[in-house]
Amino acid sequence: MSVDAYINPDFTIPQKLFFFLAAFLMIIVCIVIITGFSSVMAFFTRNKDDVVPFNNANIRRIQLFFEMIISGASVLSFSCSYIIFNHIYSLLSQGIAGYSPSGIESDFVALWENGKDFILLLLICLSCILNTLLDRLIIPLKAIDKDEKASIRLLAMFYVIIILVFLNRIGDRSEYSPVMMYYLGLMVGRFIYFDASFMDFLLAIKNALKNVLLLILALAVLGILCFLGFNLGFLLERNYYIVGVFYTNLFLLAAVFIIHLGMTLKRIITKPSP
Repeated sequence: MSVDAYINPDFTIPQKLFFFLAAFLMIIVCIVIITGFSSVMAFFTRNKDDVVPFNNANIRRIQLFFEMIISGASVLSFSCSYIIFNHIYSLLSQGIAGYSPSGIESDFVALWENGKDFILLLLICLSCILNTLLDRLIIPLKAIDKDEKASIRLLAMFYVIIILVFLNRIGDRSEYSPVMMYYLGLMVGRFIYFDASFMDFLLAIKNALKNVLLLILALAVLGILCFLGFNLGFLLERNYYIVGVFYTNLFLLAAVFIIHLGMTLKRIITKPSP
């Protein structure tokens, strides 16, 4: 397997448009499901006749789902980067690439051998920065507060761990254990820190469990699209599976961007003039 195998040259533009349309429709279906759930919640809380609270609650839940897609893609970017860097290191250090490393390649091998842990920490920080850029600037989610975003970002780590566990189960040759250990360490640190109380721990668990349905929904959407992509040959099985999974998340992210932009423009156009 060469480094070029990370890119599928046969994934044509029409196929990409078809795959994007599939991702777009899946996000629309999720929005319909969330809206239906909001209607049920409004019925039991007796707010079904009050349009404003219903709309606000529904928009908040939809944006929480968008945050799940954004956070999942951001966290997965770290996993995918680790797998790619580690694979390139294996190619260069073992000579599988067909030549002995020299110059930049030799520097990369030495850097990875001596500072891999620091590089992984840097990748985590970069994924957090990417997450913030996405949900504040590119896809601004103003209907949810920072605590809600924090709980979703925590669930995004579960999202990626579940993906990695599944990839190990189906026999992917990548080594995901180090990545999973990093995520587990981050989650433990999120729950348990030096001045945390037991009530803080319970509150963190409660906030995460409140949005677990969004986690299930995001995993279902990703699973369906990955199944479609691998079976149609859009994603390469000879490639590391996680690259295909990350690629699918990018299509979902693009669909979320378009839908969020459309929803924002609709609110601006339909907003009553003062």
